[in-house]
Amino acid sequence: MATAVLEKTSRGEQLKRDGIIIRTWDLQKIYVMGDQEIHAVSGIDIEIRRGEYVAIMGPSGSGKSTLMNLIGCLDTPSSGEYYLAGNLVSEMDDDELARIRNKEIGFVFQTFNLLARATALHNVELPLIYAGLSHKEREAKAKGALRAVDLEPRMMHKPSELSGGQRQRVAIARALVNDPSILLADEPTGALDTATGSEIMGLFERLHQQGNTIVLVTHEHDIAMHAHRVIHIRDGKVERDEKIR
Repeated sequence: MATAVLEKTSRGEQLKRDGIIIRTWDLQKIYVMGDQEIHAVSGIDIEIRRGEYVAIMGPSGSGKSTLMNLIGCLDTPSSGEYYLAGNLVSEMDDDELARIRNKEIGFVFQTFNLLARATALHNVELPLIYAGLSHKEREAKAKGALRAVDLEPRMMHKPSELSGGQRQRVAIARALVNDPSILLADEPTGALDTATGSEIMGLFERLHQQGNTIVLVTHEHDIAMHAHRVIHIRDGKVERDEKIR
């Protein structure tokens, strides 16, 4: 038992040294519904390096959302191994997953998930409250994150006083504020018009050029083409993995 733990720890350290931020081996997620087993994710092996910009693409029901939940530490696999930033998260309990999620992952959701009564600044500060930072530190970091998405002048506005694109910028600033290992974006332009969606994708490209690792989950081909690599998922498996540029 001790030898197996040591081997897994050594493997995580080696992945970290090699700059591999996400690594899965034979990742599986099976849901039992009555007497039926649904194989939502069926043996996925993927490797994503620090600084990559990757889209995970697939039609509805392909398993991409389940894979996103596993990568985002929102769910646990039925079997297989998953290392995030050198940590074997596939064997963590709920409390450990919550800690690693807050530290390593910045989430950007289709519906923004902002607090309606809070200002943009306070929305961005929220992850830092959970991280235990002082008020002064939180405010400085939140302002910096809003500055990074060109929204500092609107920091005292509430979501209802912002456009859809501005709300998504607040959500991106919130995702950035903890300096996470990856930005995980789930259909980030799904609630936006085409022009605003293009602006948001331009922002992601800029953030990638600044060194951020971005994993984008989408069913839209034109959105996936903004990434530099596309992993196509079908029937819970990797159908193909291609470099775009």
